[in-house]
This record gives sequence, structure tokens and C-alpha cells, in this order.
Amino acid sequence: MIQQNPACPTPEWLLRDQLINAPAPVVLEWLFHEDSLTRRLTRLSHDGFSVTPLFEGWQPLRADECAALNLPDGSEGWVREVYLLGHGEKWVFARSVAARAALENDGLHMDELGTRSLGELLFSDRAFARGPLQICQYPSSWLPQADNRAGLWGRRSCFTRGALGILVAEVFLPTVWRAIDAASESAKERH
Repeated sequence: MIQQNPACPTPEWLLRDQLINAPAPVVLEWLFHEDSLTRRLTRLSHDGFSVTPLFEGWQPLRADECAALNLPDGSEGWVREVYLLGHGEKWVFARSVAARAALENDGLHMDELGTRSLGELLFSDRAFARGPLQICQYPSSWLPQADNRAGLWGRRSCFTRGALGILVAEVFLPTVWRAIDAASESAKERH
């Protein structure tokens, strides 16, 4: 579990039309791509995609997560933190949260996902509706120690099904941009 720093300033999560200093076009395209990130990473890795769970359990949610899920500050929820990997290399850090009461009343068993991608589940269940994508430069103190660096772009969106809301945040690590660049160069060479 990542130790959350309460003194860490909450980032400003922005919609695409609110951006003033936008990242590079390829970064922007990946951040605001509406399809399943799991599917995109699976294609990028030529089926070498996997998930490594870091933490799963009940804990108080961060203030920005409570606000996004319309919960009172300090509400408890299920937290799932994982790495999304391509050929065993960490590409994305993902943190998914859901309010305890809503999750228990819905019957979704996030605690049983193991190494299965949550995105796979959310995109295969047509009852889930995805809210707008928001991006920010993710606070380094919210990342696992091994990847604790400033300036990494992250995105989040809320998936809802009835009263259940699951907030999914995905932070793109430098390794994924190298893989995207390599795939782009390889595609250019083929043409």
C-alpha cells in the first residue's frame, strides 16, 4: 500500500478542453483515448500484457477520490493498486477505488480479480457507463516508491453502474512511452 501524504497538494484534474499547457500530441492521444487501456496495451505488447497486484483492501479514500465519487471526506472504500505490464516491464500504475457501501450493495467482487485486469471487466459489462476522462501530472508521493517521480501524466474516469461508482486512475510510466515510440518507429520502417 502506498502511504498517502496528507500534506501533498491535490492535483487539478482537467478535462481536455480545460488544458492550457497540453502534453505532446502522442501523450494527449493516449491520455484521452476512450477505448480500454488494457486492449491498447495488449496490442502494443503483442499479447505480452499482464497485471501485477500491489495492494487490495479497505482504507479511507483520498479527498479527491471522495469528491469524484460524491462521498463525504474520509469515506472508506476498496482500493486496488496494480501495475500494468508489457513483457514483464511496468508500463502503467493503476489505482481503482469504490465506496464500501455501494460496492457491497452491488455484488461486484473486486477482491476476486487477482491478476485479471479491472478494465477487462468494466469494458465487457455493458451496464457500466464511463464518465469523462480527466488528466493531471500525478503527485509523485501518490506513486509506489520505485516509481516516485514528478511530472508523470495520469488520467482518471469514473465507471458507474446504478449506485456503484468505480474511479479508475492510470499513470503512464516512462517505459510505456519508450514502447510506444519503438512501435511507431517500427511501423514507419514497414511503410
